[in-house]
Amino acid sequence: MIMTEVGLVLALDTSTLVNVGLARGDRVLATATVADQMAHVEQLMPLVSECLDAAGVTPEDLDQLIVGVGPGPFTGLRVGVVTAQILSAVLDLPLRGVCSLDVLAAQFAGAHPGGFVVATDARRREVYWAAYTSAGVRIGDPRVSRPSDAPRLPTIGPAADLYTDQLDPVPGPRSLDPGVLATCGLTLPEAGQEPLYLRHPDAREMTRPKSVLRYQGVRR
Repeated sequence: MIMTEVGLVLALDTSTLVNVGLARGDRVLATATVADQMAHVEQLMPLVSECLDAAGVTPEDLDQLIVGVGPGPFTGLRVGVVTAQILSAVLDLPLRGVCSLDVLAAQFAGAHPGGFVVATDARRREVYWAAYTSAGVRIGDPRVSRPSDAPRLPTIGPAADLYTDQLDPVPGPRSLDPGVLATCGLTLPEAGQEPLYLRHPDAREMTRPKSVLRYQGVRR
C-alpha cells in the first residue's frame, strides 16, 4: 500500500512513561518524555505545548494524531487515549491508535536474527507482552501474565530487566521512543482507539450502602 504524505503528526503515549512526539514524514521535529508515572494528567498537555513550541507550530498546523493504546495500567493509559480523542474532536483531525508494544518492536526490528518478546511492567508481578518475528511483526495478540508464562525468547522493553530469572533480556530498547511513534505510527497495525487494558482496573465500583434504618429496627 502506498502511503500518502500526511504532513505534521503529533503522537502521544502514556502506557508507561508520558511520551509526546512531533514529526513531519520521517523527520522528527521534537520529542518530550517525563518519567513520573503518577503525573500523567499534569504532564501530558504541557509536553504537547513544549513540542509544538520547539517546532514553531500551532495545534491548527497539525494534520494527524497517533496514540499508543497500550496495553498499560488503567489510569495512566486512559489519560493519553482520552486526551488524543479530545484533540481529535476539537481540531477535527484523524486519529490512529497503535499497540504500544508494536512501537518498541519497531525500535528493535532487524537487530536480532530470530524472534523476540516485548515486555512491559503490568505490576502485581505480571507483565504485558507480545511475541514478534525478527522483522518486528507481531505474532498473536498482546497478553498479560506472569513473566514465566511468556515465551523464553530474547526480551526487550521496560520489564526485561525486572524478571531476569524468568525472562531472557538482551541489549535493546527499554522505553518507547516517541519519535518512532510519530514517524512510524501510520505504518504499524491499527489497534483502534480504545485502551488495551487486558484486565479489569484495580478500582471497583462501590456497592449500594445498606440502609441505616434497617439496623435501627425501623421498618420502611
